[in-house]
Amino acid sequence: MRRYSDWFQNRYKAQKERKSKFESISFREQPPIVTNEHLNGFSYDEKLGLPGEFPYTRGIQPTMYRGKIWTMRQFAGFGGPEDTNKRFKYLLSHGQTGLSTAFDMPCLMGYDPDHPMSKGEVGREGVSVASIEDMDRLFEGIPLDQVTTSMTINCTATVTLAFYFAIAKRRSISFDKIGGTIQNDMFKEFIAQKEWISPPAPSVKLVCDVIEYCAELAPKFNPVSISGYHIREAGATAVQELAFTLADGLGYVEHCIGRGMDVDSFAPQLSFFFDVHNDFFEEIAKFRAARRLWARMMKERYNAKKPKSLMLRTHAQTAGVSLTAQQPVNNVARVTMQALAAVLGGVQSLHTNSMDETLSLPTEEAVKVALRTQQIIAEESGVTNTIDPLGGSYYIEKLTDEIEAEAYSYIKKIDEMGGMLKAVELGYPQKEIAESSYQFQLKVDSKEEVMVGVNKYQDEEETPIPLHAIDPDVERLQIERTKALKASRNKELWEKSFKAIKQACKENRNVMPSLVDGVEHGVTLGEVSDIYREVFGVYRDPGLV
Repeated sequence: MRRYSDWFQNRYKAQKERKSKFESISFREQPPIVTNEHLNGFSYDEKLGLPGEFPYTRGIQPTMYRGKIWTMRQFAGFGGPEDTNKRFKYLLSHGQTGLSTAFDMPCLMGYDPDHPMSKGEVGREGVSVASIEDMDRLFEGIPLDQVTTSMTINCTATVTLAFYFAIAKRRSISFDKIGGTIQNDMFKEFIAQKEWISPPAPSVKLVCDVIEYCAELAPKFNPVSISGYHIREAGATAVQELAFTLADGLGYVEHCIGRGMDVDSFAPQLSFFFDVHNDFFEEIAKFRAARRLWARMMKERYNAKKPKSLMLRTHAQTAGVSLTAQQPVNNVARVTMQALAAVLGGVQSLHTNSMDETLSLPTEEAVKVALRTQQIIAEESGVTNTIDPLGGSYYIEKLTDEIEAEAYSYIKKIDEMGGMLKAVELGYPQKEIAESSYQFQLKVDSKEEVMVGVNKYQDEEETPIPLHAIDPDVERLQIERTKALKASRNKELWEKSFKAIKQACKENRNVMPSLVDGVEHGVTLGEVSDIYREVFGVYRDPGLV
């Protein structure tokens, strides 16, 4: 067999290429071809192994999708609780296998609907939930012990989860029967999404309160979804997304161990959430590298013993930032490629964006197309028949190795700074992402990076598509409900509960037990958030210099 170098010099270099440079969306130079000569003594057992076995490169379950298809989740949340409940039931009736909840901006920032800061935002970007009664309406007719629920909320995750557990109590469902995930990732908020109440240190403490509470009482529930999605959406490269996400996870592990928890008591419940962007093979390799790197770090750094402590379980969502308002039907093709990359990368749960999400919340028809995209991949494509079908590909294995090594280099830098909390306080990941985002936009502006329908293949006239509209009366109704609840609740029980929550915060105890009790007596999301503001302080972004 002719060696690569001979072919490259004498045949390949003699031909003309159509571009001067080939790069991935993350600025990675792409080789014309990869052979076994590029793998530098690749060890199958060390790098790959078998599915369900360390280092889990090929997947965390022995059977993967031959045993169980990934959970199909479509993000849903708008208007009042009844509006989103109706959408939940619509999606479940069309084959969705897990619920995923979006909350409105007042919920995300810690304000009740009747607060002046909520004006004009109630029910707009997600569902309005301010009390246990709202949460009860949201999940009316949905069996909490049979359907897993994901909730995308962070600085007020403690309160939202307390609502959820409290309605389980109301329905006589024990916490150990409840499955699902709450995002609850504050490191990511300070790095990318910027929805916070208090400074980093107390915010991370609250995250770990939830981890500890679920480890003791709700073993099927994932108390944190360590999220690279928003990091990537803010402009990070694939390597930065992977590195900062795993470093966030290590930060939570360190804090939980620091409060006396055994790593194997909580690590099996940690979950992850990644973006799936346009560069098909880079995304596949990212998921494979993530599993291998996490397994090795948990084993070598923390001496985790349980196999489940080593397994990186992840939800994924197609890249919202890749969707275009121009020619929105093109987004169906983008989402299909991204979803296929997630499946070939071995995710456990997947959300596919709807074509209209750059213009509005998705319509029922658009969200059904997005769900059908997953179902077609699962049922018609054949890619689920063989586990890790790209394993052993010279290109995929080289790319997986490179991404793992580059991500670990970032993690070592963060270690040298004193860990993720210190790195966030110094603004290190924020600066790295800002620079990557700027460089990518320069490439789009110069048309070096093509966006079909945006900077190439544009249409002179756009064909409009149907859009979803929010009933403007939702805000009035939610304000009235919140005021009525506050007027009708037992004042003595409410006051006792409110004081108990505040005292738990002041004494640095786990706040979850007092929250679950308190919301049953009418304590609202905004009122708990006010306690956090008073006891822990309010964080202001210092900006980057």
